[in-house]
Amino acid sequence: QVHLVESGGGLVQAGGSLRLSCAASGRTSSSYAMAWFRQTPGKEREFVAAITWSGGTTNYADSVKGRFTISRDNAKNAVYLQMNSLKPEDTAIYYCATSGFFTTVVKYYHSWGQGTQVTVSS
Repeated sequence: QVHLVESGGGLVQAGGSLRLSCAASGRTSSSYAMAWFRQTPGKEREFVAAITWSGGTTNYADSVKGRFTISRDNAKNAVYLQMNSLKPEDTAIYYCATSGFFTTVVKYYHSWGQGTQVTVSS
């Protein structure tokens, strides 16, 4: 079991930046990849970005490419999401999750944090 705790969400104006953090504890050795997803009311959870723990391979949703950057700190068992040039449509609850392999598919992620709210005002 991997325990995840997100932080760093908040209210920001369009064009602004936020940095989300995800602290992992527990059986992190079972996790090959970490990812960020987001969800708005009435919609399915949407892939945002993913990174492998060891090799640093990354993948991004087209909607955030060039604006968001995912990174990790293995020593701290943490993953980050730097979000720049934020848009109102980025407003959502952001979740971090772990998977045993590198994928963008939500059903393959087995541990989830509680989420952190990001609100971008126009």
